Amino acid sequence: MTTSLPPHDVADLGLVDEGVRRIEWAEREMPVLRLIRERFERERPLAGIRVGACLHVTTETANLMRTLAAGGAQVTLSASNPLSTKDEVAAALVAAYGIPVFARRGEDRATYYAHLNAVADTHPQITMDDGCDLVSLLHAERPAQVGEVLAGTEETTTGVIRLKAMAADGALGFPVVAVNEAQTKHLFDNRYGTGQSTVDGILRATNILLAGRKVVVAGYGWVGRGIASRMAGMGAHVAIVEVDPVRAIEALMDGFAVMTVGQAAPWGELFITATGNVNVFRREHFETMRDGALLANSGHFDAEIDLRALREMAEGHVREVRDNVQEFDLGGKRLHLVAEGRLVNLGAAEGHPAAVMDMSFANQALSAEYVAGHHAELENRVYVVPEAIDREVARLKLAALGITLDPLTPEQAEYLASWRHGT
Repeated sequence: MTTSLPPHDVADLGLVDEGVRRIEWAEREMPVLRLIRERFERERPLAGIRVGACLHVTTETANLMRTLAAGGAQVTLSASNPLSTKDEVAAALVAAYGIPVFARRGEDRATYYAHLNAVADTHPQITMDDGCDLVSLLHAERPAQVGEVLAGTEETTTGVIRLKAMAADGALGFPVVAVNEAQTKHLFDNRYGTGQSTVDGILRATNILLAGRKVVVAGYGWVGRGIASRMAGMGAHVAIVEVDPVRAIEALMDGFAVMTVGQAAPWGELFITATGNVNVFRREHFETMRDGALLANSGHFDAEIDLRALREMAEGHVREVRDNVQEFDLGGKRLHLVAEGRLVNLGAAEGHPAAVMDMSFANQALSAEYVAGHHAELENRVYVVPEAIDREVARLKLAALGITLDPLTPEQAEYLASWRHGT
């Protein structure tokens, strides 16, 4: 434990030993980030740079914070979701690793924004967001600080949508790298990570049998694909709700039923949102859902299920029937909400497996290094992760797994580079 503690607001510093054990366990599954941290310790590419992070405070995030600190960054962390914080991890980051953390599981809205402002008070030069809240706060409430920011990174689909809207309006005050757009992030984290951890969260909260159950997945992006495939693998009957015709026909050809929300509401038994949009399931859908239906969300914000309408329909008849499960009595039938409609994989479980987050956070660390060295060349818009970083993360992951690939022969390389070869 460090002798002098950094600024912090965490639930219980007595949890530090448990937090260290859990962080070290996650590190075993994060060899790519470990290799980057070892290089960062030697090269110090982030020396003296203030990094403000608004991320889920989990064991995997802790290893990212350690990596940034090893690179010389002055890191301050707050939670990006009130229910995703692991209090033992927050305690360990403060007391064992000397990193300022402002996060408590279950914090209310006022505390959430007080913690976000505590990060902003450090005048970050690089922002690191999971949902764009820190970037939004700086632009909306602290415009004088925007010019101090060299660049940012963003982890989520939802955050990237918000950032692109800001850029389109000419409102974005610094460049941001969309880590979510890296192939080694969204193809694996969003699909395999969220797919597995969503199932994990729902099962921990409800202990239901998925085999034979009718499951409705709203959204067939990478997250929706992952959830649908895992649910089908557990024996569920899966229907997809989509507004995009290309994704809808892909879902159909992947073997899933495709329905409107109105068709799905009376059919389904478990409803999961993964759209990044608002009010996917609404009052008119709650009215036709069957007694005992379960509602869960795997999108970043708790806006995908119309919670206001659900509360109004229950007229105060709401009770907690299991940890992380609320029952809404609508007078004649009951609907059950998992993890308060927040991210179910973090609200009711531990989030993505560390082996998947290894690649996502490797992208975060290398993107932070990239913007530290190249921010002067970048415009105030949203950038994809440079291909060289994406390929390096994949290369390191394969190397850590003991897998080697064949190189192209000179003849093959020449063939691919030439337009002269025909039939």
